Formats: sequence, C-alpha cells, structure tokens
Amino acid sequence: MDAWEFGLAVRRWRDRVGPATVGVPLGPRRRAKGLRREELAGLTGISVDYLTRLEQGRATSPSAQVVEALARALRLGDDERAQLFNLAGLVALGPGTVPTRITPSVQRLLDRLANTPVAVFDAAWNLLVANRPYDAVMAETSGSRGLERNGVWRNLSGANTRVLHTAEEQRDLHAGLVADLRMTAARYPADPGLKRLITELRTLPEFVDLWENAAPVSDRDQSRHKIIDHPEVGRITLDCDTLMVARDDLRIMVYTAEPGSEDAERLALAIVLGTQSLVD
Repeated sequence: MDAWEFGLAVRRWRDRVGPATVGVPLGPRRRAKGLRREELAGLTGISVDYLTRLEQGRATSPSAQVVEALARALRLGDDERAQLFNLAGLVALGPGTVPTRITPSVQRLLDRLANTPVAVFDAAWNLLVANRPYDAVMAETSGSRGLERNGVWRNLSGANTRVLHTAEEQRDLHAGLVADLRMTAARYPADPGLKRLITELRTLPEFVDLWENAAPVSDRDQSRHKIIDHPEVGRITLDCDTLMVARDDLRIMVYTAEPGSEDAERLALAIVLGTQSLVD
C-alpha cells in the first residue's frame, strides 16, 4: 500500500465534496468548502482517529470494506474507485462477493429522499449507509462498528432498538432475516466476509435453529407497519417499505407516514430534533 498517496487522495477528494451534496447542512459559521474530517468519518462509519491516521499515512492496511465506504461517501466514479482500491493495495470487490457499492443511479434516488428516513443494506443485511433523518428517528448509526452494523446480528442478539414488536412479529422478522441470509449465502458461497458473519451468528442458539429450518422466502408484500418508540416525541407508527435493487443486490429501507396524520407530525418533529443539533 502507498500510504502517503492513499491519504493524499482521500484528502483531495474530501475537499471537493460539497457538504450539501451528502446531506451535511451548511451552518452560518462554516468556512470549509469540502467535507470536514469528522463529517467524512461519520458518513463512512469509521472513527475520526482512524481516518486521521489514514490521511496522514500512519494507517497502512484499510480493509476492502473501509475503502468501499470511503469511495461511497466521497462519491467516486468507477475509475476513481478503482484507483483508491489500487492505492490501498487491494482489488475492488468482484462478482463473487456481496455487492457493497451504491451506484450513481441509486445515489441519485437517495438524494431525492434526503428528507425521508432511509437506510441501505447489502444482501447480508450489513448497513451501508443511513441518512440523517434515519438516524434522527431510529438512533445514531455512525458509531456502529462491525457486527453492530449487521441487521441479522442486531435483531437476534437483542441489541437495543426503538422498534416495538409483538412476540409474533419478532419471530416472523427473525425467521425472514435468516431465510434471506441463507439465500444470500447460496449466491455468494466464496465471500469471506459472509462466511465470518455466519460463523459469528452460529454462536446464537436461535440462529442455528432458524438456519437449519429456514423456509424459502416468499414474494409477500415487503411493506409493513412499524411502531417506533422515540425518546423525545413518543410512539410513531410508520410504513416501512423495503425496496430491492435487483442488479446491485441492495435493500433500501424507507420510512414514511400518512400525510396530515399525527404520526407525520411526530415524524417531522423527530427529524428536526435529531438533525438541528448538528448544524453549526
């Protein structure tokens, strides 16, 4: 890895990304035209300290997942993405691995939904990106690391969540997630990251039983209601639609409320409360 050139490239591309382009608000005292280091760290899900060491050439072995996250947050095109991987001494993830790239067309879709809670997951239910409204409603995700960013692990391990489920809903959710993951494993049998995830999940007794008895995932309607217990505005009933991007094998989770309803008002308030503190 050419650590100095890698860090220089990240800094150069960070400086050219307009904050508004990636949903970072422009405060009245802002002087930086590009992204600040802490803003890029938040978008990629890595620590500011680690990003600092990468940019200064003191960290020399970023994982493919970190490089992909940087390429995504910096809005790199195909050639620049390949260049960043090359500078890291890596080969861009190929067809035999779970896709983690958000293409320009999908990114344009996300940009149009900038005021709506949206999160994007890969086929293994690893969180790739969540926008600011999503974090405002569902809780901050930028500090999540490793298994904490995997939806299957979080649900089966009992991680804290603002979503309220009945016992039946929870059973159905767990079964559906594991069945979907098993289908993903069949499509990407050589993916090392997916193999590690499944090994970790096997430490959870519920996962083993669901995995061994997984039923085929039906083509049922992906839309479902969710009740969010927000700490500041109370309970919000939202529609949760999971949009499948077949070619890129992504899952886009979108939360909305009936226009003019009390839930829509609570949703809007939760978004304001969760995002205004980040403005300069």
